[in-house]
Amino acid sequence: MKTLDQTSSANKTFITWFGLTLALGLPCLPISKWVDEFADVTHLVLYEVIWWLFVFCLLLYIKKIERRDFDSIGFQKTNVKDLFIALVGAIVITTSLAIIYFYVLPAMGLGDLGKFDQLLATPFWWRAISVVRAGVSEEIMFRGYGIERAQELSGNKFVAAAISLVVFTFAHVPLWGWGHLFIAGLGGLMFTLLYLWKRNIWINIVAHILVDAIAVLS
Repeated sequence: MKTLDQTSSANKTFITWFGLTLALGLPCLPISKWVDEFADVTHLVLYEVIWWLFVFCLLLYIKKIERRDFDSIGFQKTNVKDLFIALVGAIVITTSLAIIYFYVLPAMGLGDLGKFDQLLATPFWWRAISVVRAGVSEEIMFRGYGIERAQELSGNKFVAAAISLVVFTFAHVPLWGWGHLFIAGLGGLMFTLLYLWKRNIWINIVAHILVDAIAVLS
């Protein structure tokens, strides 16, 4: 017969597994095929609402089901030094991705990044909304929750980071094409290392938003 502590531990493990499935699984759904955000403003709004609903549900899950605080996924107090780290990180990541985009991919014949040109053709405000949503949702789901909970289950931060990175990378392929595998892979790796270093999701969110903003808003 299981003791109360064993039952409680088993329930906690199940809750963590389920939450991790939500955090890493929901972003892999073919949302862009269900709702083509580039079709018109209505589709864009619906697309964004779905993503923000994912984030809201995950945060609600943490509070109401896991009964944990948000610092368990990296929401830490942030100061000016942290913002400076985010800025430097964004510059380093952007430079690295630019090298891949302008030199490596063309040399490999993989210059087509799916709907990237379609995104660049949209109004500035449209791209701005996408940039903020991507920075917030992806960092919370893949880095904050994904790494923290996967580490709790595996007992190894590098295994947790690898799981999150692989899922993050391949989740971008259906929409952006195989060429984006290198972009998402390198970017994901650098965001992962940044999170493992500081364990502050705000730094990652700011850095992610800056990287995407430089790419599609400049």
